[in-house]
Amino acid sequence: MPQYRIDRISDEIRRVIDRIIREELNDPRVSGTFSITRVETTRDLRYAKVYVSVLETEKSDDMIKALKGAAGYLRRAMGNELSLRYTPELQFVADKNIEYGMHIADVLKQVMKNQGSSEDET
Repeated sequence: MPQYRIDRISDEIRRVIDRIIREELNDPRVSGTFSITRVETTRDLRYAKVYVSVLETEKSDDMIKALKGAAGYLRRAMGNELSLRYTPELQFVADKNIEYGMHIADVLKQVMKNQGSSEDET
């Protein structure tokens, strides 16, 4: 299967899963500000790895557990909406890129502050 088709299907899965989670999933652990950043679908469309970024990092683990628990419901609802030969099995993963980016920004601020104070001493 051509890569552009897999990418298109992955994007469609991302869109549909995001809508289903926000509108239909009634789990208190799935709340707050989150984003499905990307979906990686295998070439045979059997599995889809769903990357979820949660703004409140302390809620991230609970949310991933809730989504893993609701994976069957989400897969069935997604299958009803998308016309695919196989509805991929969903695997939810916490996306730590935003947290890592914030850490890098903090380190850069600290370096810049230290560099500014050392220039003042010379």
